[in-house]
Amino acid sequence: MQHNFVETILGAIVLALAIAFFGWAYGQSTAGDPGGYTLVARFERVDGLEVGADVKIAGIKVGRVLALAIDPETFRAEVRFSVKAGLALPADSTAAIASASLLGGKYLAIVPGGEDRTLKPGEEITFTQSAVNLEDLIGRYVFGGQGAGGAPGQQGRRGE
Repeated sequence: MQHNFVETILGAIVLALAIAFFGWAYGQSTAGDPGGYTLVARFERVDGLEVGADVKIAGIKVGRVLALAIDPETFRAEVRFSVKAGLALPADSTAAIASASLLGGKYLAIVPGGEDRTLKPGEEITFTQSAVNLEDLIGRYVFGGQGAGGAPGQQGRRGE
């Protein structure tokens, strides 16, 4: 009987540790409400930006991307993101989609402006810079400036 009691206690300890670990992992993840307030920015393209991506100011994480959608009137990409409470961003701040590394993902970089008026929850950052498409840049270099945006059937032709 003593042997079963010890096994039961050890099982309960292991189960409690597992529950504590999952609670800690959930708290560290990007799931759940990040807090703060929500802002919006519209871009021509958001290649590689994902929901849950970091929002950074001066390289420090201050929020995360909450949603990506298409504006049906302008066909621009609409990005909804959170910013930590207590960070009053000036109204003339800019938002850019930046690369974490050559092979890594993208994040939303915010550069605060100098205006006295601050953005309120739900307002839009109007000064934006879209993601740079690496394939287009390589194509322009390889094909002498025509790149992927050239006329159909003329990519790679020279001397015509």
